[in-house]
Amino acid sequence: MADFLELANARQSCRAYTGEKVAHEQLVKCVEAARLTPSACNSQPWSVVVVEDPKIVPQVAETTMQLGLNAYTKDASAFFVVIEERAKLMPGIAKLVDGQMFAKGDVGGFVLSLTLEAASLGLGTCILGLFDRPKLRELLDIPEEKSIFLVIAVGHPKKDAHRDKLRKPLEEVARFV
Repeated sequence: MADFLELANARQSCRAYTGEKVAHEQLVKCVEAARLTPSACNSQPWSVVVVEDPKIVPQVAETTMQLGLNAYTKDASAFFVVIEERAKLMPGIAKLVDGQMFAKGDVGGFVLSLTLEAASLGLGTCILGLFDRPKLRELLDIPEEKSIFLVIAVGHPKKDAHRDKLRKPLEEVARFV
C-alpha cells in the first residue's frame, strides 16, 4: 500500500496540462474514491458532475477564466463540478443541530479524496473557487436549488517537477497535550 504522507506531499495544484485525454476509467476511480469518504451521520452531502465531453470541456474551462486568471484550464481534459447537497441527518440529530452544520467539511473531505486519488493515478488537479456560477449552472443544467461548491480541473500534468510545498510549520498548526 502507498504511503499516505508521500501521496499528500506529492499532490499539488497543477497549472499546466498536456491536453491529452484522461481515460474515463480514471475519472470513475477518482469519483469512487471520493464517494467512499466518511461524512457526519453518513449524510454524504455531495454529488459531482464529471465533464469529459470534448465539446463541453472548453466551455467549462471558459467559465473558470475570470479576472484574467486560470487560463491554464483551457488545456485541462476534464472537470469535476462538485455540488454541495442538503445534508440528510437522522431525525433525532437533525432536531438538535442545523443539518448543514457538517456539510462543508464533509464536501471538503470528498474533494480531498478525489484529488488524492487523481494524484495516485498520475493526474494533475487544481481546485477552483473562481468561476461564473450562472453560466456554469446553465451549461451543465444544474438546478438553481443546487449549490455549486467548486470546480476541479483535471488532466495529465505537463511537467512532473515537484515544487516544495509552502506550508506553516507543524509547531504552528498543532499543539500536543
